[in-house]
Amino acid sequence: MEQKFCQSCGMPLTEELLGTNADGTKNEEYCIYCYKDGKFLQDCTMDEMIEHCAQLMEQREESEEIFNSPESREKKTEGQFVNEVNKGLPQPITREEYIGQMKMYFPHLRRWRKEITINEAISENPALMGVKDLIAKMADTLPVTFISSVDEEGFPCTKAMLSPRVREGIKTFYFTTNTFSLRVAHYKANPKASIYFCDADGFKGMMLRGTMEVLTDAASKEMIWREGDTEYYPGGVTDPNYCVLKFTATDGRFYSDFYPRSFVLE
Repeated sequence: MEQKFCQSCGMPLTEELLGTNADGTKNEEYCIYCYKDGKFLQDCTMDEMIEHCAQLMEQREESEEIFNSPESREKKTEGQFVNEVNKGLPQPITREEYIGQMKMYFPHLRRWRKEITINEAISENPALMGVKDLIAKMADTLPVTFISSVDEEGFPCTKAMLSPRVREGIKTFYFTTNTFSLRVAHYKANPKASIYFCDADGFKGMMLRGTMEVLTDAASKEMIWREGDTEYYPGGVTDPNYCVLKFTATDGRFYSDFYPRSFVLE
């Protein structure tokens, strides 16, 4: 089973550590120390949460006798938090190491993730005005696109593909592939996917996240069919081993001029 983490403090989640919703049911995203009865227990910023968790890290040397004493129930909670964070680590991390790691990790947690639309990203930094055109250009001109799927064990699998045959703006992309391929099996079981365009010469990269559909209908297959495809699919456009992958992006991240930025698509 895939290990889940609290989307507020990053602590590994187990059934007994799940927070609760307003109706008393278990919440699958937040722990009992951050979320109870449908509300966050702390009114704080991301940096304040990191500092709070770092203080708990410093208390990991406290004895179980202290944690179990009636007057130290709060510390008992803190001790349990620390034990969960360090569980499975060959050596407990220090406070400084923890803060450094969390400053990189916390921005990806749901509670702290700042998602802006691509238009907002452009508004914040006018130098990024051409990012939409850049993504489109990379999709249209680069010979290879890297696509990723999730396998049956939850591991990401990445493969180089010929660039999309058709695209609709920078949100929808169509690829051709083999119906009986491992990649298609992955997407049928789990549609979560990402595609990545890499301009090695220009040191630019564009990653888009979203979902991948496997299409086998005649209209979709005919839409992206090209002369010469019989080299790969001898049966022509109706070849049962020929299908279409339709990727629909929800958000992404671009890297250009050493400047990374995340965005969501309208």
